[in-house]
Amino acid sequence: MKKNIGISIVLMLLFQTIHAQMIPKGFKSIFDGKTTDGWHTYGKEKATAGWKAENGVLHFDPTVAKNGQGGDLVTDKEYENFHLKLEWKVAPNANSGIIFYVNEDLAKFKNTYETGLEMQVLDNDGHPDGKIEKHRAGNLYDLIKSTSEPVKPVGEWNSVDIVCKFGKLTMQLNGVKVVETMLWDDNFNTLIAGSKFATWPGFAKYKKGKIALQDHGDNVWYRNIMIKEWNTMEITTGCENGL
Repeated sequence: MKKNIGISIVLMLLFQTIHAQMIPKGFKSIFDGKTTDGWHTYGKEKATAGWKAENGVLHFDPTVAKNGQGGDLVTDKEYENFHLKLEWKVAPNANSGIIFYVNEDLAKFKNTYETGLEMQVLDNDGHPDGKIEKHRAGNLYDLIKSTSEPVKPVGEWNSVDIVCKFGKLTMQLNGVKVVETMLWDDNFNTLIAGSKFATWPGFAKYKKGKIALQDHGDNVWYRNIMIKEWNTMEITTGCENGL
């Protein structure tokens, strides 16, 4: 019995070491792979049952997300200058999104997308949004079309990097830079004026906010969610690692 306990402890420590090695320097995990600690459903105190944390994967299950058990999942914490890394995959015909700079003021905003910018997560071939320019996987939703489409087939994992650093936004999909823009300048305001968000008073107005994973009613999976923050007030548009 003691031998088995010793083996279990060794295996657990080995797993923790491997997991730590997977996190790049300067990053910290914001999903422990087992629970939704650090997250909650938008407008609620905790995560609803539609979001399942199992075996290192965060799964939105629409069959469970009934009777108020769905909704977008958001971080408890707000982020300002950050580099978000994660992986996602979708079921056939599915739609979701990674939304950032979300302001959770329920008196003003009933949904995450009323304030936050979104990197689209989508089955381009199976979902109707795939037929709409600027609504495809990797796009800055309804604002900027990605420069290329390195998205993998449905059911395969896609890696994402979203870097928001002192006004400069850079997004990568599977290691390929797909969007780069300055936020909140005149050019960006022109993009908003030509989008579906033109008359939304709170959209893209906040320079600090929560990160959300969208419930769009479809099966979607996320894993290896981690973040690095910059807390200096130095004004720069440079991003690390070529981002």
